[in-house]
Amino acid sequence: MLDLIIRNATLPDGRNVDIGVRDGLIAVMEPHLEGDAGQEIDAKSYLVSPPFVDSHFHLDYTLTSGLAPANQSGTLFEGIRNWRSIKPSLTEEGIYERARRLCERSLTKGILAIRSHVDIGDPEFKGVRALLRLREDLKPWMTIQLVAFPQDGFFRKPDAEKLFTQALGMGLDVVGGIPHYERSRNEGDRSIHELFRLAAENNLLVDMHCDENDDPESRHIETMAACSVKFSLQGRVAGSHLTSMHSMDNAYADKLISLMAESGVAAIANPLVNMTLQGRFDTYPRRRGMTRIPELLAAGIPVGLGHDCVMDPWYGLGSHDMLEVASMAVHGAHMTGADQISDCFAGITTLPARIMHLENYGLEVGKDADLIILQANSVMDAIRLRPERLYVLRKGQVISTSFPSVSTLYLGNEKTIDAARGW
Repeated sequence: MLDLIIRNATLPDGRNVDIGVRDGLIAVMEPHLEGDAGQEIDAKSYLVSPPFVDSHFHLDYTLTSGLAPANQSGTLFEGIRNWRSIKPSLTEEGIYERARRLCERSLTKGILAIRSHVDIGDPEFKGVRALLRLREDLKPWMTIQLVAFPQDGFFRKPDAEKLFTQALGMGLDVVGGIPHYERSRNEGDRSIHELFRLAAENNLLVDMHCDENDDPESRHIETMAACSVKFSLQGRVAGSHLTSMHSMDNAYADKLISLMAESGVAAIANPLVNMTLQGRFDTYPRRRGMTRIPELLAAGIPVGLGHDCVMDPWYGLGSHDMLEVASMAVHGAHMTGADQISDCFAGITTLPARIMHLENYGLEVGKDADLIILQANSVMDAIRLRPERLYVLRKGQVISTSFPSVSTLYLGNEKTIDAARGW
C-alpha cells in the first residue's frame, strides 16, 4: 500500500509517469501505476521536479535594506561598509525573525535547501546563534547549511581568526573565506591555506567568496584549486562568484578551468547580484561580471546558481525565486540553447545538491519524496513563465499549495486562459 500517488507527472527529462510514495521515500516511478494509495494528486501532466536548492545566500543579511544606508554606488565594497555600519545595532531576535520570514516564503516557492553564509565577525555571534536556531527549527521542512564567513577578512579583521574558530565550535557546517578582501594578494592566499587546514582538521566542506571583482589579476581560485589537492579535499570545495574570470583573457581562463576540473573544485554563480555589483567602474562597453558558466560546465565542473541576497545592503531587490535566478543565467550567460536551458535548471536543482553533498536528494526511486509540482509543461516553460508552485512536498507530505494561475478574458465571449498552457 502506497501512502501517495502523484499521477500524470511530467519529469524534467520529458517522460510522463506516476510517482508512488511510501514512508517518505519515492517507492516507484512508472507510467500508469496500478493500485490505490492513501492520497492521490493528479499532476495533470504538469512538471514535477526535485526541490529547488539555493547554494549561495546570506540569511543574516536578508530584509535589512531598510535598516542600512542606501548603496548609492551599487558596488560590493559600499555594501560591505553599509553592512558594517548597522551590524552593532542588530539583535539576534531580529536576525532570526527576518530570516525565518524569508525562509517561510521560500518554502512556498519550492526551495527546500539553502546554503547560507553567516558573518562570524560579531563577538556576540548574534547572526550565528540566530541561524543555528533557525536551522534546527526549520529542519522538518528545510535543510539549512551554514558557512562560517569572515565578512571583514580573515587576517584583515584583527580578531577574526579567534572568532572563526569559536564559530566553527558552535556547529557551523562549512568553512568560508573572502581572500580578495584581504589587505594583499599574499595575505589572501595565506588565508586560503589556513582556512583549508581548518576544514581538513574538522572534516568540513569549503565554500569561499572568491575573486568577486572585475580584476583579471585576481586569481585566488588558483590557490583554492592547489589547496584542494594539498589538503585532500577534492570534491568538497566550491568557489563562489568567481567574477574575475569574466575579465580574464581566454588563454589564462582555459588553464584555470582545467586546474579546477583536475582538483575537483565546483563553482557557484550568482547571476542576479553578480550582474548588479560588477562592471560598476566601466563606462561603455560594460562587463556583465558573471563567471564563465558554459565553459565550466563543458569541463565537467558542477556549477550551482545562488540568489545571494534579498533586500540587503548589496541588493535592494529580489524575490527569492530560483527560477528568476535560472532565467538570469540563461540570459546573462547566453545559454539559450535547449540543452543549456536544462543546464540552468540543473543549476538550481541537482548540481547544487551535489555541491552541498545533500543526502538522498533526487527524483529517483529510493530518494526522499521531496518534490514540486509546477504549473508548467516543461523545464523551458518553468524558466520562461516562473509559474505557480501548485504543490510542495517534503518527504511525501504536502507542506505548501498554491491556486493555479488562471485569467479570464472578455472579448465578446468569456474565455478562460490557463497561464501555463498559453503559447
